[in-house]
Amino acid sequence: MRLRCAVLNDFQKVATEVADWSVVADDVEVVCFDSHIDGEDALAAALADFDIVVTVRERVPFPGSLITRLPRLKLLVASGMRNSVIDYAAAEAHGVTVCGTASSSTPPVELTWALLLGLARGIVEENTALRTGGRWQSTVGADLHGRRLGLLGLGKIGSRVAQVGLAFGMRVAAWSQNLTRERAEEVGVELAGSKEELLAESDFVSVHLALSDRTRGLLGPAELALLKPTAYLVNTSRAAIVDQDALLDALHAGRIAGAGVDVFDIEPLPAGHPMRTAPRLLATPHLGYVSRANYATYYGQAVEDIRAFLDGTPVRRLP
Repeated sequence: MRLRCAVLNDFQKVATEVADWSVVADDVEVVCFDSHIDGEDALAAALADFDIVVTVRERVPFPGSLITRLPRLKLLVASGMRNSVIDYAAAEAHGVTVCGTASSSTPPVELTWALLLGLARGIVEENTALRTGGRWQSTVGADLHGRRLGLLGLGKIGSRVAQVGLAFGMRVAAWSQNLTRERAEEVGVELAGSKEELLAESDFVSVHLALSDRTRGLLGPAELALLKPTAYLVNTSRAAIVDQDALLDALHAGRIAGAGVDVFDIEPLPAGHPMRTAPRLLATPHLGYVSRANYATYYGQAVEDIRAFLDGTPVRRLP
Protein backbone atom coordinates (compact mmCIF):
# COMPACT_ATOMS: atom_id res chain seq x y z
CA MET A 1 0.00 0.00 0.00
CA ARG A 2 1.33 3.45 -0.95
CA LEU A 3 1.95 6.08 1.68
CA ARG A 4 -0.08 9.27 1.47
CA CYS A 5 1.63 12.67 1.22
CA ALA A 6 -0.11 16.00 1.84
CA VAL A 7 1.37 19.14 0.26
CA LEU A 8 0.07 22.14 2.17
CA ASN A 9 -0.59 25.68 0.91
CA ASP A 10 0.03 24.95 -2.76
CA PHE A 11 -1.79 28.19 -3.51
CA GLN A 12 -0.54 28.45 -7.10
CA LYS A 13 -1.11 24.73 -7.80
CA VAL A 14 2.46 24.24 -9.00
CA ALA A 15 3.97 21.80 -6.48
CA THR A 16 3.69 18.83 -8.83
CA GLU A 17 4.59 20.93 -11.87
CA VAL A 18 7.93 22.43 -10.80
CA ALA A 19 9.43 19.15 -9.56
CA ASP A 20 9.62 15.56 -10.78
CA TRP A 21 7.62 13.41 -8.37
CA SER A 22 7.90 10.29 -10.53
CA VAL A 23 10.77 8.96 -8.39
CA VAL A 24 8.33 8.38 -5.53
CA ALA A 25 5.16 7.74 -7.54
CA ASP A 26 5.19 3.97 -6.96
CA ASP A 27 5.40 4.43 -3.20
CA VAL A 28 3.56 7.67 -2.49
CA GLU A 29 0.18 9.16 -3.34
CA VAL A 30 0.46 12.97 -3.42
CA VAL A 31 -2.49 15.18 -2.49
CA CYS A 32 -2.08 18.96 -2.80
CA PHE A 33 -4.09 21.47 -0.78
CA ASP A 34 -4.46 24.77 -2.66
CA SER A 35 -6.13 26.66 0.18
CA HIS A 36 -5.06 27.34 3.74
CA ILE A 37 -6.31 25.04 6.50
CA ASP A 38 -6.93 27.24 9.51
CA GLY A 39 -6.76 25.98 13.07
CA GLU A 40 -5.41 22.89 14.78
CA ASP A 41 -8.70 20.98 14.78
CA ALA A 42 -9.11 21.46 11.04
CA LEU A 43 -5.49 20.46 10.40
CA ALA A 44 -5.78 17.37 12.57
CA ALA A 45 -8.88 16.28 10.67
CA ALA A 46 -7.46 17.05 7.22
CA LEU A 47 -4.12 15.33 7.85
CA ALA A 48 -5.31 12.35 9.86
CA ASP A 49 -4.85 9.90 6.97
CA PHE A 50 -1.44 11.13 5.79
CA ASP A 51 1.97 9.60 6.46
CA ILE A 52 3.99 12.47 4.98
CA VAL A 53 3.38 16.24 5.07
CA VAL A 54 5.21 18.86 2.98
CA THR A 55 4.84 22.43 4.22
CA VAL A 56 6.22 25.76 2.98
CA ARG A 57 8.40 27.84 5.28
CA GLU A 58 6.68 28.66 8.60
CA ARG A 59 3.17 29.12 7.29
CA VAL A 60 1.65 26.19 9.20
CA PRO A 61 2.64 25.59 12.86
CA PHE A 62 3.27 22.02 13.98
CA PRO A 63 3.16 22.19 17.79
CA GLY A 64 3.33 19.06 19.90
CA SER A 65 -0.43 19.18 20.42
CA LEU A 66 -0.98 18.74 16.68
CA ILE A 67 1.72 16.14 16.17
CA THR A 68 0.16 13.93 18.86
CA ARG A 69 -3.09 14.00 16.88
CA LEU A 70 -1.44 12.69 13.72
CA PRO A 71 -0.56 9.07 14.60
CA ARG A 72 0.13 8.13 10.97
CA LEU A 73 2.64 10.94 10.42
CA LYS A 74 6.14 9.60 9.75
CA LEU A 75 7.85 12.38 7.78
CA LEU A 76 7.48 16.18 7.89
CA VAL A 77 9.28 18.16 5.20
CA ALA A 78 9.55 21.94 5.58
CA SER A 79 11.14 24.22 2.99
CA GLY A 80 14.25 25.94 4.25
CA MET A 81 16.71 24.71 6.86
CA ARG A 82 15.31 26.68 9.79
CA ASN A 83 11.79 26.52 11.14
CA SER A 84 10.56 28.02 14.41
CA VAL A 85 7.00 26.64 14.33
CA ILE A 86 7.80 22.92 14.49
CA ASP A 87 8.05 21.21 17.88
CA TYR A 88 11.11 19.07 17.18
CA ALA A 89 11.06 17.39 20.58
CA ALA A 90 7.47 16.26 20.05
CA ALA A 91 8.30 15.06 16.56
CA GLU A 92 11.17 12.96 17.87
CA ALA A 93 9.06 11.60 20.72
CA HIS A 94 6.42 10.42 18.24
CA GLY A 95 8.88 8.99 15.74
CA VAL A 96 8.41 11.73 13.15
CA THR A 97 11.43 12.54 10.99
CA VAL A 98 11.73 16.24 10.09
CA CYS A 99 13.68 17.31 7.00
CA GLY A 100 14.33 20.61 5.24
CA THR A 101 15.43 21.94 1.88
CA ALA A 102 17.73 24.61 0.53
CA SER A 103 16.36 28.13 0.10
CA SER A 104 17.59 31.09 -1.94
CA SER A 105 17.87 34.59 -0.49
CA THR A 106 17.42 36.12 -3.95
CA PRO A 107 13.58 36.23 -4.13
CA PRO A 108 13.08 38.20 -0.87
CA VAL A 109 15.81 40.64 -1.92
CA GLU A 110 14.02 41.27 -5.21
CA LEU A 111 10.61 41.62 -3.55
CA THR A 112 12.04 44.10 -1.05
CA TRP A 113 13.07 46.31 -3.93
CA ALA A 114 9.76 45.80 -5.73
CA LEU A 115 7.96 47.14 -2.66
CA LEU A 116 10.43 49.95 -2.05
CA LEU A 117 10.35 51.13 -5.66
CA GLY A 118 6.59 50.73 -5.83
CA LEU A 119 6.22 52.98 -2.80
CA ALA A 120 8.78 55.54 -3.93
CA ARG A 121 7.25 56.06 -7.36
CA GLY A 122 3.55 55.54 -6.57
CA ILE A 123 3.37 52.66 -9.04
CA VAL A 124 0.09 51.18 -7.83
CA GLU A 125 -1.72 54.52 -7.61
CA GLU A 126 -0.54 55.68 -11.02
CA ASN A 127 -1.25 52.35 -12.70
CA THR A 128 -4.74 52.21 -11.21
CA ALA A 129 -5.50 55.77 -12.34
CA LEU A 130 -4.19 55.12 -15.84
CA ARG A 131 -6.27 51.95 -16.28
CA THR A 132 -9.47 53.39 -14.83
CA GLY A 133 -9.56 56.78 -16.55
CA GLY A 134 -8.27 58.64 -13.54
CA ARG A 135 -5.97 61.65 -13.36
CA TRP A 136 -2.90 61.78 -15.57
CA GLN A 137 -0.08 62.04 -12.99
CA SER A 138 -1.09 62.56 -9.38
CA THR A 139 2.00 61.59 -7.39
CA VAL A 140 5.48 63.04 -7.05
CA GLY A 141 8.09 60.30 -6.77
CA ALA A 142 10.54 60.04 -3.91
CA ASP A 143 14.15 60.01 -5.11
CA LEU A 144 16.49 57.17 -4.18
CA HIS A 145 19.81 58.61 -5.36
CA GLY A 146 21.50 60.43 -2.51
CA ARG A 147 18.90 59.34 0.04
CA ARG A 148 19.67 57.23 3.10
CA LEU A 149 18.64 53.58 3.22
CA GLY A 150 18.62 52.19 6.75
CA LEU A 151 18.80 48.42 7.13
CA LEU A 152 17.82 46.58 10.28
CA GLY A 153 19.97 43.49 9.81
CA LEU A 154 22.90 42.86 7.51
CA GLY A 155 22.82 39.11 6.98
CA LYS A 156 22.48 37.27 3.68
CA ILE A 157 19.38 39.17 2.62
CA GLY A 158 20.20 42.54 4.18
CA SER A 159 23.66 42.67 2.63
CA ARG A 160 22.27 41.99 -0.84
CA VAL A 161 19.60 44.66 -0.36
CA ALA A 162 22.46 46.98 0.59
CA GLN A 163 24.31 46.24 -2.65
CA VAL A 164 21.29 47.27 -4.70
CA GLY A 165 20.91 50.44 -2.67
CA LEU A 166 24.53 51.32 -3.31
CA ALA A 167 24.00 50.72 -7.03
CA PHE A 168 21.17 53.27 -6.93
CA GLY A 169 23.56 55.78 -5.40
CA MET A 170 21.97 55.66 -1.96
CA ARG A 171 23.78 56.21 1.30
CA VAL A 172 23.35 52.89 3.09
CA ALA A 173 23.56 52.38 6.84
CA ALA A 174 22.80 49.31 8.93
CA TRP A 175 22.18 48.34 12.53
CA SER A 176 21.52 45.19 14.51
CA GLN A 177 22.34 44.18 18.04
CA ASN A 178 25.40 42.15 17.02
CA LEU A 179 26.52 44.05 13.93
CA THR A 180 30.18 45.08 13.97
CA ARG A 181 31.93 47.89 12.17
CA GLU A 182 34.09 45.33 10.40
CA ARG A 183 31.04 43.55 8.96
CA ALA A 184 29.48 46.84 7.85
CA GLU A 185 32.70 47.93 6.15
CA GLU A 186 32.96 44.53 4.47
CA VAL A 187 29.58 45.13 2.83
CA GLY A 188 30.48 48.75 2.10
CA VAL A 189 27.90 50.41 4.34
CA GLU A 190 27.92 52.67 7.37
CA LEU A 191 27.38 51.25 10.86
CA ALA A 192 24.60 53.30 12.47
CA GLY A 193 25.35 54.54 15.94
CA SER A 194 22.12 53.07 17.32
CA LYS A 195 18.75 51.75 16.29
CA GLU A 196 17.25 55.11 17.15
CA GLU A 197 19.75 57.01 15.00
CA LEU A 198 19.14 54.66 12.07
CA LEU A 199 15.38 55.20 12.25
CA ALA A 200 15.53 58.97 12.75
CA GLU A 201 18.02 59.68 9.96
CA SER A 202 16.91 57.26 7.21
CA ASP A 203 14.62 58.04 4.30
CA PHE A 204 13.87 54.36 3.72
CA VAL A 205 14.04 51.66 6.41
CA SER A 206 13.99 47.95 5.55
CA VAL A 207 13.74 45.08 8.05
CA HIS A 208 15.96 42.01 7.57
CA LEU A 209 16.20 40.40 10.99
CA ALA A 210 15.35 36.90 12.16
CA LEU A 211 12.48 36.72 14.63
CA SER A 212 13.62 36.01 18.16
CA ASP A 213 12.84 37.08 21.70
CA ARG A 214 15.18 40.03 21.15
CA THR A 215 13.61 41.21 17.91
CA ARG A 216 9.93 40.59 18.64
CA GLY A 217 8.27 44.00 18.87
CA LEU A 218 11.58 45.72 18.08
CA LEU A 219 9.73 48.51 16.28
CA GLY A 220 6.94 49.69 18.54
CA PRO A 221 5.14 53.05 18.87
CA ALA A 222 8.21 54.86 20.22
CA GLU A 223 10.47 53.56 17.46
CA LEU A 224 8.02 54.29 14.66
CA ALA A 225 7.60 57.81 16.02
CA LEU A 226 11.28 58.40 15.26
CA LEU A 227 10.76 57.99 11.53
CA LYS A 228 10.59 61.08 9.37
CA PRO A 229 7.12 61.96 8.04
CA THR A 230 8.66 61.52 4.57
CA ALA A 231 10.15 58.10 5.37
CA TYR A 232 9.06 54.69 4.11
CA LEU A 233 9.22 51.40 6.04
CA VAL A 234 9.54 48.02 4.31
CA ASN A 235 9.13 44.68 6.10
CA THR A 236 9.67 41.43 4.21
CA SER A 237 11.06 39.63 7.25
CA ARG A 238 8.60 38.74 10.04
CA ALA A 239 5.46 40.59 11.04
CA ALA A 240 6.09 40.32 14.78
CA ILE A 241 9.24 42.45 14.53
CA VAL A 242 7.02 45.48 13.85
CA ASP A 243 4.12 46.27 16.17
CA GLN A 244 1.19 45.91 13.76
CA ASP A 245 -1.17 48.22 15.68
CA ALA A 246 1.49 50.90 15.95
CA LEU A 247 2.19 50.66 12.22
CA LEU A 248 -1.51 50.98 11.42
CA ASP A 249 -1.74 54.03 13.67
CA ALA A 250 1.23 55.64 11.94
CA LEU A 251 -0.22 55.00 8.49
CA HIS A 252 -3.69 56.30 9.35
CA ALA A 253 -2.27 59.40 11.04
CA GLY A 254 0.10 60.09 8.14
CA ARG A 255 3.12 60.10 10.45
CA ILE A 256 5.14 58.24 7.80
CA ALA A 257 4.93 58.47 4.02
CA GLY A 258 4.12 54.81 3.57
CA ALA A 259 4.96 51.18 4.24
CA GLY A 260 5.59 48.10 2.14
CA VAL A 261 4.64 44.88 3.91
CA ASP A 262 4.81 41.23 2.88
CA VAL A 263 4.26 39.60 6.29
CA PHE A 264 1.33 39.77 8.69
CA ASP A 265 0.31 38.77 12.19
CA ILE A 266 -2.37 36.48 10.74
CA GLU A 267 -1.85 34.66 7.46
CA PRO A 268 -3.77 34.49 5.23
CA LEU A 269 -5.26 37.84 6.20
CA PRO A 270 -8.98 37.62 7.09
CA ALA A 271 -11.24 39.53 4.72
CA GLY A 272 -11.92 42.29 7.24
CA HIS A 273 -8.38 42.69 8.58
CA PRO A 274 -7.41 46.39 8.88
CA MET A 275 -4.17 45.83 6.97
CA ARG A 276 -6.26 45.21 3.85
CA THR A 277 -7.58 48.76 3.80
CA ALA A 278 -4.86 50.80 5.52
CA PRO A 279 -3.83 53.99 3.70
CA ARG A 280 -0.27 54.51 2.44
CA LEU A 281 0.29 50.74 2.47
CA LEU A 282 1.65 48.63 -0.38
CA ALA A 283 1.08 45.03 0.68
CA THR A 284 1.69 41.60 -0.84
CA PRO A 285 0.46 38.20 0.46
CA HIS A 286 3.78 36.84 1.79
CA LEU A 287 5.45 36.46 -1.60
CA GLY A 288 9.01 36.92 -0.35
CA TYR A 289 10.13 33.37 -1.16
CA VAL A 290 7.62 32.71 -3.91
CA SER A 291 9.49 32.41 -7.19
CA ARG A 292 9.64 29.64 -9.76
CA ALA A 293 13.32 28.88 -9.13
CA ASN A 294 12.85 28.77 -5.36
CA TYR A 295 9.77 26.58 -5.65
CA ALA A 296 11.69 24.22 -7.93
CA THR A 297 14.28 23.92 -5.17
CA TYR A 298 11.71 23.51 -2.41
CA TYR A 299 9.64 20.83 -4.07
CA GLY A 300 12.52 19.19 -5.90
CA GLN A 301 14.39 18.67 -2.65
CA ALA A 302 11.19 17.70 -0.85
CA VAL A 303 10.95 14.82 -3.31
CA GLU A 304 14.59 13.96 -2.60
CA ASP A 305 13.84 14.02 1.14
CA ILE A 306 10.91 11.67 0.67
CA ARG A 307 12.90 9.29 -1.52
CA ALA A 308 15.79 9.21 0.95
CA PHE A 309 13.40 8.60 3.85
CA LEU A 310 11.76 5.73 2.00
CA ASP A 311 15.22 4.26 1.35
CA GLY A 312 16.06 4.46 5.05
CA THR A 313 18.69 7.20 4.70
CA PRO A 314 17.03 10.54 5.56
CA VAL A 315 18.83 13.69 4.38
CA ARG A 316 18.76 17.35 5.46
CA ARG A 317 17.34 16.46 8.87
CA LEU A 318 16.14 19.28 11.11
CA PRO A 319 16.89 20.87 13.43
